[in-house]
Amino acid sequence: MNVEDLDIGDVVYAAKTIVDDGSIPNGEEGDILAEAGARGVITLIGHIEEEPTRSVFLVRFEDKALNLGNPVGCWLEDLMVEPRLVN
Repeated sequence: MNVEDLDIGDVVYAAKTIVDDGSIPNGEEGDILAEAGARGVITLIGHIEEEPTRSVFLVRFEDKALNLGNPVGCWLEDLMVEPRLVN
C-alpha cells in the first residue's frame, strides 16, 4: 500500500515527531503529539478550507501503554505506511 491510498481505519506510523503547532484545543504549542514511528489509526480524512486540494488525516496515535490518544490532524508527509526504525 502506498501512503497516497490511505483510507479510514488504516494503520499508519508517524514519519517524524509531530508537535502541536498551537491548533490543538486546550493544548500547548510545542507539545509532542506523536513520537516518530508511533503507530496510529486513521479516523477521518478531510480537507481544510484554505487548501481544498490537500487532504488532512485525523489519526489517533498509540502512547507507550498502547492506548489511543486524541485525534491529531496530519498531512500526508507526516505519515508512513510501513514501520521503520527511527533514531
